[in-house]
Amino acid sequence: MKPLPCTVPLAALLAALLMTACGSRPPVPDWQMNAHGAAERATAAYLAGEDRVAQQEWARARAEVARTGRPGLLARVELMRCAAQAASLEDGACPAFEPLRPDAAPPELAYADYLAGRATPAQAALLPPAQRAAAASVDAIAAISDPLARLVAAGAAMQSGRATPQLLVLASDTAAAQGWRRPLLAWLLLRAQRAQAAGDTALADALRRRIVVIESGGAPAAQAPKN
Repeated sequence: MKPLPCTVPLAALLAALLMTACGSRPPVPDWQMNAHGAAERATAAYLAGEDRVAQQEWARARAEVARTGRPGLLARVELMRCAAQAASLEDGACPAFEPLRPDAAPPELAYADYLAGRATPAQAALLPPAQRAAAASVDAIAAISDPLARLVAAGAAMQSGRATPQLLVLASDTAAAQGWRRPLLAWLLLRAQRAQAAGDTALADALRRRIVVIESGGAPAAQAPKN
C-alpha cells in the first residue's frame, strides 16, 4: 500500500498509508475512509487532552482496519497513536505495536524504533525525509514545516538523549501555536523542571504561570481577600 502524492501524510508517513486512492482512481473502500477519519479525530482529541474521545476514535480506527485481517495495517494505526504520544513526551515504548511487529514492514519497524530513540543508521534511512533529517541532526528539526511532525521529531530526540534547551523551547512554542494542550503541558513542565534544577527560578516561575493558565482553562485567578 503506497501513499499518494495527492494525500498529505500525518506524521510524515502513517496516515497517508491508510489511504490509497484519490483523483481519478477507483473509489476508496469504506474501511479506509473510516479508519483515516477516525485516526485523524483521535489524534486531534489526544493532543487536545480529550482522552475519552481519543480512546473511542482509536478503537474505531482499529476496528475498521481489523476488517482487512492484515496486522501490518493495524501496526500503522498503532504507530500513528504512538507518534502522538511521543510528541507529548509519553514513554517512547509502543506496547500495542509489539504484538504486530512480526507483520510490520521495515519502514514501520524503523519508525517504531525511531520513536523509542533506538533507530540504527540503517533504519534512519527508511524514515520519512523530515524525520530522516532529524535523526541525523537535531538542528534539522526546526526546519520541519508540519507542526506534528516537528513535535514527533522533538520527542524522538528526547528519547535518544539528543534534546537541547533550544529544542525544548521550539517544541513548547510549536505546541502553543497549535493550541495543543497535552504536549504543551508536557514540554512546559519539562522546561520548568530543568530551569529549577539549573537555579533559574525566574524562568521556572514564568513557566509555571503558563502551566497554571492551561490547567485552569482560562478561569480567573483567585484574588487575595481585601482587608
